Amino acid sequence: MRYFFLSCLFVGAMLTSWAQSNQIQLTHNEAQKKVTVTVDGKPFTAYIYPGPTVLKKPVLYPILSAGGNFITRGWPLDPRPGERIDHPHHVGMWFNYGDVNGHDFWNNSIEVGPEHKGPFGTIVHTGVKSMKSGKDKAELVVTADWLDKDGKVMLQETTTYQFGAGADKRIIDRITTLKAADKEVVFKDNKEGLIALRLARQLEQPSTKPEVFTDAQGVATKVPVLDNAGVTGMYRTSEGVEGDAVWGTRAPWTKLTGTVGTEAVSLVLMDNPNNIGYPTYWHARGYGLFAANPLGPSIFSNGKAAAMNYTLPARQSVTFRYRLLIQSGNLSDVALKQLMK
Repeated sequence: MRYFFLSCLFVGAMLTSWAQSNQIQLTHNEAQKKVTVTVDGKPFTAYIYPGPTVLKKPVLYPILSAGGNFITRGWPLDPRPGERIDHPHHVGMWFNYGDVNGHDFWNNSIEVGPEHKGPFGTIVHTGVKSMKSGKDKAELVVTADWLDKDGKVMLQETTTYQFGAGADKRIIDRITTLKAADKEVVFKDNKEGLIALRLARQLEQPSTKPEVFTDAQGVATKVPVLDNAGVTGMYRTSEGVEGDAVWGTRAPWTKLTGTVGTEAVSLVLMDNPNNIGYPTYWHARGYGLFAANPLGPSIFSNGKAAAMNYTLPARQSVTFRYRLLIQSGNLSDVALKQLMK
């Protein structure tokens, strides 16, 4: 009887271990133009590249927490009840910029209206270089071209995604190298960039009044007040700045806490000391835009800092590195700093 009891404990422990093995599997479906990422068979995210007739850039979409809850907005690809339907170019998690040799990569979408004059740039997926599945971590390397309004290559992109998983966390590292083609490329000082995600409604900050946001071309977008039931988001930077005051400040990381369903989550977007303009400026809005942009110091500081206008010479490269941590539970600043050691 004792042997049977111990055997049951052993088998139970093995089953628990197997159930939480954190095996990350990458699966490329070329027909559907996506690479799915699962953890122990459960959805984590997907790299999707449906092409310019659907999206003007490849993105990670959707992204889910360890508890299986969406942290990204569904609209416009898969709308959910109660979501905002502004800014159709905000899809999943992406990387682009608002002024690259005069081309707007940020605002481009199939829903772009006549108020946006362009010219627009488009980022087109060109290949999956490698995929590596594994326990606790996996890696995907992809390539893309940044095209001007005439379809000519301005930049060649190589991006490495490193995916991590634990019982209560998910990690996405994005390492992107941009190489200029045969002409220099200027990233004009602009607020619209660089790495960003659009959050699920529950992770927005509760809004008390309608807002109007104006882009670099002076185009205004109205963001109305919606029902705030279940809306629980709150930004906080490593420097202790909170809420809407985060926008335009600099910090190595910003944390967003909130609750999706019954799961408390902490999202932390981290800059890297090797990046240009470290520590980054934060283009974080209460309506659900969570972005880091090191290339717009003048506009973020209202002219107090000199314009960067970062210039990449012809055939030269620059690399940007960012990490997104999705932690179940309310992650304190002290605990976060311990994790980052």
